[in-house]
Order: sequence, then structure tokens, then C-alpha cells
Amino acid sequence: MHADLVYNNMAARILNEGKRKGDRTGTGTISLFGPQMEFDLKEGFPALTNKAIPFRIVGEELFWFARGDTDIKSLLEKNVNIWTDDAYRDYKSHIEGTLSKEEFVEAVKDYGYDLGPIYGHQWRSWKDYEDDGTGYATSKEPIDQLQDVIEEIKNNPDSRRLLVTAWNPSDIPDMALPPCHVLFQFYVQDGELSCKMYQRSADFFLGVPFNIASYALLVHIIAKMTGLKVGKFIHTFGDAHIYSNHEEQIKLQLSRTPKPMPKLVVKTVHERIEDYTMDDIELIGYEPHPTIKGKLSVGN
Repeated sequence: MHADLVYNNMAARILNEGKRKGDRTGTGTISLFGPQMEFDLKEGFPALTNKAIPFRIVGEELFWFARGDTDIKSLLEKNVNIWTDDAYRDYKSHIEGTLSKEEFVEAVKDYGYDLGPIYGHQWRSWKDYEDDGTGYATSKEPIDQLQDVIEEIKNNPDSRRLLVTAWNPSDIPDMALPPCHVLFQFYVQDGELSCKMYQRSADFFLGVPFNIASYALLVHIIAKMTGLKVGKFIHTFGDAHIYSNHEEQIKLQLSRTPKPMPKLVVKTVHERIEDYTMDDIELIGYEPHPTIKGKLSVGN
């Protein structure tokens, strides 16, 4: 099924079956708990066509995660601002900073701003400890979950332990934003690599199209690294919601006729996933409808 139709069906279900709920941003949502979508990546790359998805930004964020980076300076240097609002909120609330947002951004460009142990840290440097024999914990070598899983796919593709988790309860207080997409699992069958991701909190209009494209890209890259073809991306939700100030925008999106799905080509095989950049991938035939803007509600 066309990716737009999969997305549209779920959006319509949230609108029709969801319940009005409050949320920590104060915006209000229509919320549905526990639904799931499935995309067949063999049919095309699931960048939605009923509104433009900024694929360059999707890719730069994913590569940022995959490098284990947590400093937004790296994103700002590439003109990627999707984490800036969360960083500024963190700066104001935890550090009690007095800079304006514009001043904060300029300072970050010079000095950086670390968001704490968010996705990239957990994917690539999960803290590990052992009892040193005195009743105290001693730090061990961090666990590189993502690279370990890639190696396991190569060597033991039938494993049922091909998981990466970002939800680390001991680190959450130090994160600028607790992870929304908290766990993903790979599955190999008939030479195809599939992925299932669980997302605890999902901004369906703004965030979910990014998440779909990001994890589809991750599957394509790891399939290339491991000599496999792409299979499915299965997207499972906890709280899937449409913010009350996005209702008209998503109805406009649903009214548009889908265009042909693009094709993604990963041109390079790297040994390490952190070596991938936008130069290694090409999205072909992506001619979407114009973008639809909506205000971001900060802090899921």
C-alpha cells in the first residue's frame, strides 16, 4: 500500500476514534492509544508525498544519532534546527539562563550545547557497571548497542535479540527530552531486513512523518551494510496524537491525492555506521505536494 494511504488511514482513525486529552505542553490533543502502521519498503521509500518532508534534515538528524552525537552545535552547523526549541527550553528550565533564544543560538554556534544522554548516547554509549567487590559500582566500557546489533545481523541473523533501546531510566533526568521513539528491533527473513519501532509519544502531524522516513532510512543503510534487501518498517505507538492546533492542517493533508513514492539508493558500503553522510544516499523521484506548516508544541 502507498505510504500516504497507510498514514492517512491512521490519521483518520485518530481523528475519528481518538479522545480529547490534555498534555504537558498545554496545547491539547486528540489521542489514540496503541495503534500500529506497516510500510512495505520494497514498494518505495515512505517519504510522504501529500506534504513535503525535508529529507535532508531527516538524514542529518539520523546520522547525528548514529554518530552518538548529542551536541546541537553539530546540527546548527548544517542548518538543522529541529532540536533548537528543546535545547532552549532545557537551557531556560535547568540552567535558568537569561539569554534570548537568538542569543542562545549564537552562543551554541561558538561553544556548543549538549542535550544530555539522549538518543545518540544511548544507541552508541550505553553506560555499563559492575560490582567492584566492595559493594560499589564501577564503570565498564560503554555498550555500543547499534554497532553490536549490526554485527549480530551479519553473524546471527535469526537472533531474536536484535534490539536497541533509548529508554534508560537512570539517565532520563539528565536528558533535555526523554526519548519518544524508545525501542526498535530488527528481523531477518528470506534475505530481507525489517524493523519494528515502538514510539511512546507521537506528534502525528509534525513528528511522525519524520520518524517514518528516519527509520526507513536506517533500515536501508543497515541492509546495505549487511548485504540484505529491505523488508518492512512497522511503526507501533503508545500515545498517538494530533495536537488541537493541527486539525485543519492534517485535514488538508488528507485531502490531497498521493503522488508516486520515491526510491532510495544507498550508494556506499561502510564498515561503521557513523561513517555515513548525505553523500552516500540519494532519494530519487520525490516530487511531493507543498509543505504544510504547523506550530511545534515543545516537550512530549
